[in-house]
Formats: sequence, structure tokens, C-alpha cells
Amino acid sequence: MEVYLDNSATTKVYPAAADAALRVMRETFANPSSKHRAGFLAERELKEAAKIIAGSLHCSEKELIFTSGGTESDNMAIFGTAASRARKGRHFITTGIEHPAVLMPFAELEKQGCEVTYLPVSSEGLVSVESVKNALRPDTVLVSVMMVNNETGSRQPVEEIGTMLKKEAPDVYFHVDAVQGFGKYRIKPAVCGIDMLSVSAHKIHGPKGIGLLYVRNGVRVSPLLYGGGQQRDLRPGTENVPGIAAMAAAVSDIYSDFDNKIRREYNLKKRLTEGLLSMEGVTVNGQSLPAGAPHIVSASFEGIKSEVLLHALEERGIYVSSGSACASNHPGLSGTLKAMGLTDAAINGTIRFSLCADNNEEEIDYTLNALGELLPALRRFVRK
Repeated sequence: MEVYLDNSATTKVYPAAADAALRVMRETFANPSSKHRAGFLAERELKEAAKIIAGSLHCSEKELIFTSGGTESDNMAIFGTAASRARKGRHFITTGIEHPAVLMPFAELEKQGCEVTYLPVSSEGLVSVESVKNALRPDTVLVSVMMVNNETGSRQPVEEIGTMLKKEAPDVYFHVDAVQGFGKYRIKPAVCGIDMLSVSAHKIHGPKGIGLLYVRNGVRVSPLLYGGGQQRDLRPGTENVPGIAAMAAAVSDIYSDFDNKIRREYNLKKRLTEGLLSMEGVTVNGQSLPAGAPHIVSASFEGIKSEVLLHALEERGIYVSSGSACASNHPGLSGTLKAMGLTDAAINGTIRFSLCADNNEEEIDYTLNALGELLPALRRFVRK
């Protein structure tokens, strides 16, 4: 049996999304900026896809900027704000558990003379609204807090933060990296006080290389690229029409029968979590059930290195992660788990299991049985 439990790294593309991309590449392949009929048909594909995606976010199509994925969207929000609001201030607020696509841009801004406040988190990996409020300064221009942590599944209080900011500091932009939250929650950025929101298609069963940044009407962001004027000059360049159409198809699928899908994921997470906690020397990190995202379980295995366990599970056809796949080129102790107070030994023995609605109970039981056999054997080997 093969069991894919690395859906936070990427997901299997839905058939409808793959079909949409292929159809566009074959049939409506023209440049959407061209003035002839073929170009008009390609432009219509863009508009129809944008309408579907905007509907899922309860926003206007004009508030969507299509990008190459979550990393570009995060960079656009951060660097774009820094450039557009340099006269107002150069102070930024974020957390110590953000994705590298957020932390590394902030590190670069610090090199350029900006100030960044990195807020601490609790043992469950949560930032408090009060800490955000207390960190605000007259020269603060942006707060960036992820919706769902990609390693532990902890869900940040972004709605409460957004509401607080609109009351206490309405001039401060609020950016949310929702790469792990979109498709797991119904998100209404305008209602939540969110000014910018990052989304990536390949986390929701769409293709890689396409994502978006929601930019609320009235928010000023400077472009990172310059060129032909597409997408309101914020992200010029010929649009990835096949990717955008495929993303729209994935959005339609993932929000279809949504409540039942999420309920199924939570039930699988509960089954997996309870099975892990019944094993000797295993702890589960992040928020306790039923809190947290429905698809991520972070577990630390005492006395076993994560890479060893990862490959032992791989031999059984079970695919998991030892951390964020996007940070695998920069190995080291997880900053997220360290910020939550885990010891180095616990961090070195942590595995991330990430689910999707296509997983089933048989796969969870197979995984738990494999772990039940592997853990004692691996620990005996380590003691020798």
C-alpha cells in the first residue's frame, strides 16, 4: 500500500484542474492581451477563472493579482509595502514561526535598515492579539501573520488581529499568508480586516507555479516587476492562463461539499493523533484537538531521528515530511518548534503528517501499525 501523507508539501492535482490546463493549452492558447478573437477567448478564460476564485474569497476580481505561487505573493506583499510606504515608516511586525517566504524577505529588509519585531508564540505555537497590539508603533507599516502554521497546523487568531488593527491602527496594512489555510477554511478577507492574502494552487490540488495575492481595494503596493502593464501594472507579464484556469477548477472542487470534506479530515486527524499519543515516547505538537487546522499533525518521537523514521516509513510506502519542504535546502533546527519551546532532541525527532480529503481510515491504520512495528526496532538499533 502507498500512503501519501505529505499534502502540506504539495497535493495531487485534481483531474478537473489538469483537464482545464490541458484544454486551455490546446484550445484557448492565445495571448490574452492580443486584440484578435483568439486573444479575446483567452482573456475570457482569465475573467471566468478570476470570477470563480474571487467568489471563494467574497471579493472583487480586480482585487486578485495572479503570481507564480505563495513565495512570490508573500514577497510582493512585504517588499511592495516597504516600497510604497517608505515615507510613513520602516517598522514591520511578524512572528517567529512564519514560513521562510515571509521571514527571509523581512531579513532582507533589516539589511536595508528597516526594523522588524518578531513576536513570540506560546507552547501551542500561537501569537497573542495583545502582543501584536503592544508592538505597534507610529512608524509601523505592516503586520504579517500566517493563518495556519505549515509545520504544526496551529491556527493563528487572524480575524481577531485584523479587527484589532482596524480599530487601533487603521493605517497599518495586515498581510496573511493563507497558503495552508485556503481550502481548509472559508475566508472573507474584507470581513476579517485582511488587506493582503497569499494563496498557492498546489496546496489545494491545483498545479505548481500559480498562486495569487489578494490586495484589498485601496491598498497601495509597489510592483516588484516592470513590463507590459498586465494586472494593473502590479504583476506585469503574460498571464499563466492554463495555470489560472486550473487553479479555478481546483478551487471549485475543493469548496464543493466543503463541510463534509473538512469533517472527514478532522476525523482522520483525530484517529491519527489518538493513535500516536497511545504510543510510548510520542508527543504531538501544536494545538490540541479540536483546535488547529484539520490536516496537519506534528509528532515528536523520542530517541529517533526524524530522517531515519521518514525513510523507514518510506520503505513501507508511507510518505511524510521531517519539516517544511520549502526549507529543505536550508537544513537545521526548526525555528517554529524552537520558538514553541521544544528541545533540540525533540525537534530532531519530529515528523509532520499532512492529510487531504482523499485519505482514508485504512491508510491511517496502516500508518499507525507501521509505526507500532518500527519504533521499538529503531530504538533498539539506536541503543546498540
